[in-house]
Amino acid sequence: MTIRTRFTELVGVRHPIMQGGMMWVGRAEMAAAVSNAGGLGTITALTQPTPDDLRREIERCRALTDKPFAVNLTILPSVSPPPYAEYRKAIIDMGVKIVETAGGKPQEHVADLKAHGLIVIHKCTSVRHALAAERFGVDAISIDGFECAGHPGEDDVPGLVLIPAAADRIGIPMLASGGLADGRGLAAALALGADGVNMGTRFCATVEAPIHNSVKEFLVANSERDTALIFRNFHNTGRVAKNSVSERVVALSAEQGATFNDVRPLVSGAKGREALETGNLDAGLIWAGQVQGLIHDIPTCSALLTRIVGDAETIINKRLAASITAD
Repeated sequence: MTIRTRFTELVGVRHPIMQGGMMWVGRAEMAAAVSNAGGLGTITALTQPTPDDLRREIERCRALTDKPFAVNLTILPSVSPPPYAEYRKAIIDMGVKIVETAGGKPQEHVADLKAHGLIVIHKCTSVRHALAAERFGVDAISIDGFECAGHPGEDDVPGLVLIPAAADRIGIPMLASGGLADGRGLAAALALGADGVNMGTRFCATVEAPIHNSVKEFLVANSERDTALIFRNFHNTGRVAKNSVSERVVALSAEQGATFNDVRPLVSGAKGREALETGNLDAGLIWAGQVQGLIHDIPTCSALLTRIVGDAETIINKRLAASITAD
């Protein structure tokens, strides 16, 4: 089973499916499992405490797969930012061929990565940002609909509108992201003009995901209604799974005069990591999208990708073709 697109040709993978960068989840075993299954796995750079740790993680991934994989570098606003340039240098020095960038003002990083011959996929939440990224030289776009986990931007445009709107104006390969978990989503994304899909939450509920099984079961049990939008009042909207922590964050944020400092103790990355690693679902935030409502099992990455591509091919070649009749 093969679906060839501009994306598969660009990065040299069998299936037009990418595992997005996810904090604490995008480790070597996750990326290698997706790549070995025919997709594009991704290591999350900032999950590693230092650039040297990232170098070791890249080596570990290479020991687990001989297939292409990417490294995610997300640029976030911070009063004490991590040494992004050093992480970027580690990626280049280790001979990584594909990078997923995300966040604001990535031009410096993209220029350096491109100067060293890397393929850059930039994640965007709006058409205007995608067009800007195309102008400063990225090779592909991952466009995030409002359904997605993480930060969906402030425009609240869902994928059914955002994907074709972007496809109408972007000339480089494009991945659809947000709300995608199965063959129906892949077939729909291709029909809307995308060249593949970028999935995050769905890969958390796989055998190889390096998180506690209780979290995986939590995602399977949840419905599409079990997410919360946090940080709305601070103009940095994030979508997470509903739990006691997210409910408290939403309540505190709604109080008159609230600032980010009022919720800061609840939303630390360390607490989120604790939730993922210990299975204590109320230890911190668990980032997840509305696609939870489409997740019904915990397969291996190989079984998941085989099923997604097989179902997409059946939809495209049989179901849709059979529904068309000549007048």
